[in-house]
Amino acid sequence: MPEQTADHGSIIDAIVSSSGRCTLPYQQAHRGDAFGTAFWFNDLLAEDADGNATYRQYLLTAGALTRYDVAEIRLRPGLSETAMSAGGLMMLRFQEGWIPLGDSGVSVLPTAVLHALARRKKWAWATDEITDGTAATAEDIARLGDAPVPAYVLGHNVGPDRTQREQAVVVGEVVRDGDGQGFVWDGLAPKGCAGAPVFVGLHLEEVRFKLVCLGVLLPSEGPGHPVATFDRIRAAVRELPGQSGQSGQSAAGTGTAPAAKSRWWRGRR
Repeated sequence: MPEQTADHGSIIDAIVSSSGRCTLPYQQAHRGDAFGTAFWFNDLLAEDADGNATYRQYLLTAGALTRYDVAEIRLRPGLSETAMSAGGLMMLRFQEGWIPLGDSGVSVLPTAVLHALARRKKWAWATDEITDGTAATAEDIARLGDAPVPAYVLGHNVGPDRTQREQAVVVGEVVRDGDGQGFVWDGLAPKGCAGAPVFVGLHLEEVRFKLVCLGVLLPSEGPGHPVATFDRIRAAVRELPGQSGQSGQSAAGTGTAPAAKSRWWRGRR
């Protein structure tokens, strides 16, 4: 077992328990051929002495999978505390809402539009989010070294009828690319999983590990799928207009939250 990782079972349990509600399967409407997975991300802007955090919220996905006008987001039980009125949300002018993050291959969607859609249907989102505590830092990424590292994609496959977008944890490896500046997913990536979060487990002392979201799985380029890492994503998000000087916002997509007890540290069973 590589030094940086724990056993598969413990990491998969940690991913599902902490981030199971962070992903959304989406697809081009009207029998289109574009399928992807997006996920919720809270960008931490500030935190006060009492542990109250100010953040801005986005969906993240692969930008190449957002270039069409009408999308359907598939819903599943557990994403709302109350009953949903349908199994999906239709989003018009889909491509207009996404903001590309430079040349990273990732685009972000401010989630105010999703909160507004839910309010019109008289329900509210109940989600997990990738937060500053689990999004990989430059230091986390440096610890991965040059050898292949076991990795995990939390994505949504495409079922036979094209609407069965069941969530699954897909096990593979990430390896540094040729110039050593990025990573490539080396393993099976079912259709519909591009845009999903990629996780690794960083080894700590004894039998403990830190669950880290390395980044976003991008569409295949040749033999593997590039992974856009969170050090670049975080830097690009911070350069977006309106990302500085926020505090105590209550509008959908921006808000404050009390500090949560860490859920990213797990011991092996």
